[in-house]
Amino acid sequence: MSSVVSSLIRESPTDHPSGYTHAGWAEAFPWLAQGITRGGSGEDACDLGIFSGASPAAPVLARWERLRRATGALRVVHAKQPHGATVRFHRSGPPGLLLAEPCDGHATADPGVLLAVSVADCVPVTVVDPEHRAVAVLHAGWRGVAAGVLERGVQVLEERCAARTHALHVHLGPSICGRCYEVGPEVFAALGLPEPAGPAPLDLRAVLAERACAAGVARKRVTVSEHCVRCGEGSFFSHRAGDEERQVAYAMVRMPGARNHPERRGIPVTHA
Repeated sequence: MSSVVSSLIRESPTDHPSGYTHAGWAEAFPWLAQGITRGGSGEDACDLGIFSGASPAAPVLARWERLRRATGALRVVHAKQPHGATVRFHRSGPPGLLLAEPCDGHATADPGVLLAVSVADCVPVTVVDPEHRAVAVLHAGWRGVAAGVLERGVQVLEERCAARTHALHVHLGPSICGRCYEVGPEVFAALGLPEPAGPAPLDLRAVLAERACAAGVARKRVTVSEHCVRCGEGSFFSHRAGDEERQVAYAMVRMPGARNHPERRGIPVTHA
């Protein structure tokens, strides 16, 4: 792991069936709802992949609704992810699930807007601005990393929320680890790394940690999950392990008294 990373963490199970959360953030930022859903298998599978087609639409949408209720969100934002660097800024709006235009990242400073990206090997990146209570959630596969999705997420928070980069916190969540992720020399080249002679292991979270610090994030505010979705002990889906299902990483600025809002019977779905 890169020397710029201040700490490795193992996410803690949440007190609701949504999966795992960054325990340090949960203590430091009580206004933040953050985490990643679990995977599972058989009847216990928790597939939230809207676009993967691995599960019927009805149970997938029901799981999104349970996530909305568990986090106290009103609006949930998701999009088809083209492995690029587009990051969209969202405001509050009608309750329900908003399927935005394709992008690989979302940002907001409005309470009650739950931002979500789906992952199965790629790195879920969460960026938190405690000074302005703003968040971004990014989907970072190697193509997105090469295109600059992390840097773009930081830039959006700077432009839209007056974030100061050195004050941001970045977490690189459960993904495939460097031992399990073997790629060709062309991937190393795309990331600006020395090219090996043939396929070699790549620690994408270490690359992202380096990029976060190069963008101006303080080293002590970069954390990396210990979980590997393929060889680790946690219950996660892995594309390289043959899973078509997806877990979801999410973050939201909590609304005051959000859990006191009356629950809705269903989750309306709208398209941007």
